[in-house]
Amino acid sequence: MPNSPGFTGATIDRADALRNDPDAIARALADPAARTLRLDGLDPVAAEGRLVWDPLPADATSDRFALLGLEGGVPCFVAFDPPPAPKPPSWSDILGLTAAEAALYAGARSLVDWHARHPFCAKSGHATVPFRSGWGRECPDCGAQHFPRVDPVVIMLAEHDDRILVGRQPSWPAGRYSALAGFVEPGESIEEAVARELHEEAGVRATGVRYVASQPWPFPSQLMIACIAPVADDTITLDTNELEDAIWIDRAGVAAVLAGNPGAAFLPPPPHAIARTLLEVWLEE
Repeated sequence: MPNSPGFTGATIDRADALRNDPDAIARALADPAARTLRLDGLDPVAAEGRLVWDPLPADATSDRFALLGLEGGVPCFVAFDPPPAPKPPSWSDILGLTAAEAALYAGARSLVDWHARHPFCAKSGHATVPFRSGWGRECPDCGAQHFPRVDPVVIMLAEHDDRILVGRQPSWPAGRYSALAGFVEPGESIEEAVARELHEEAGVRATGVRYVASQPWPFPSQLMIACIAPVADDTITLDTNELEDAIWIDRAGVAAVLAGNPGAAFLPPPPHAIARTLLEVWLEE
């Protein structure tokens, strides 16, 4: 699709049918062409915009290596044991990847990080063991099964009188503004979450919500759901616990921001963020 968000566009066959087939997994592990993704902790190791792969060790087992899928028929794995030490992501390496490579890395990173964060059963407290070729963990004590989770987050532009609302958090680089965002809460639809977050953070009331696109965000594992919402009026009541500032900006202002013009109203979201996609889509509409 035009304006594809970052971390989308993976071409790997996830081969879900193999995950519950022990014989198929054994054959994949024994395949002499099988390879494993090289990571530095949770960061990618890349060369010329491509991920670096290593031959799968001869002693590799499904309780240490997760099957990412098949690429050109070649089994692709990632090691998740021992768990990596967490650290801030290496953006220079990530931004150098092609779109498909970044998408593949995002899935692998989220999966490895999930294993590191969920070694014990939430029901019994017992240590869990991997199953489904690394796409789940099972408790040998109570039998509970746990699967990699994805947390839904709405990210949206409020729209009024051919202008959009952007805000900034104090931790961001000086001058950067972006779309407002927040986690979807239990018992809430996407549309309800958009309306609630806009009202909570900026005091504006949505009169409608339209979906634009979604993006996996692997830090650690979120699904960003991008929307645009017309609002009843443009009066801002800022929640200073969430935002440092919020401003309305028109189409000429957004065009200047995206073009990087000197004197533009703010610094745009980075290219890999779906907030950038939202600005581009709104400007083109």
